[in-house]
Amino acid sequence: MSRLIHLNGPPGIGKSTLAQMYVDHHVGVLNLDIDELRPLIGGWRDLFAETGELVRPIALGMASTHLSAGHDVVMPQYLGRLSEIERFEAVAQDSGAVFLETVLMDTKERSLRRFTQRGQSSELPWHRQVHEVVERSGGLPMLADMYDQLAEVLRSRPGATVIPSQADAIQRTYKAFTAALDEKPSVGRPRSGT
Repeated sequence: MSRLIHLNGPPGIGKSTLAQMYVDHHVGVLNLDIDELRPLIGGWRDLFAETGELVRPIALGMASTHLSAGHDVVMPQYLGRLSEIERFEAVAQDSGAVFLETVLMDTKERSLRRFTQRGQSSELPWHRQVHEVVERSGGLPMLADMYDQLAEVLRSRPGATVIPSQADAIQRTYKAFTAALDEKPSVGRPRSGT
């Protein structure tokens, strides 16, 4: 049975790095990094949030197609609203797949520091661009709110596996991530309200 592996967590915590490591070691798995889709939409730099709304249905379609063909999908994406998580959970279930939730977490203070350091030291244009978008959109207070929002959502998602993520310990975090996936049963969770 195919799996949609949602890798959630605050911005800058290492989701994309972990997802890429996972697909590098698992043939046929789709790395559905939604942020990689965003630059395919014209005007994404100026309308960052609006572009996110445009790419989300595209990501849902891609996930559905790959899962229905019997292949796993790993999706490294911050989702801080319950309704957003439930949309991807529904796609997994409608595709006959299992929805697995994993969440990378550090303390709020360290998460904010990691995001700031990544934006300042990264040579990747995407990281610099996201850092600029965050600065224009409210900076660290906005990121702190995103962290709190995710923590609140987690309270209503008891099936989610929280994985401690420490800066400069990517191999240890990756091992914890893959171990968590191995422990999960290969049956789907019933959809909310059913």
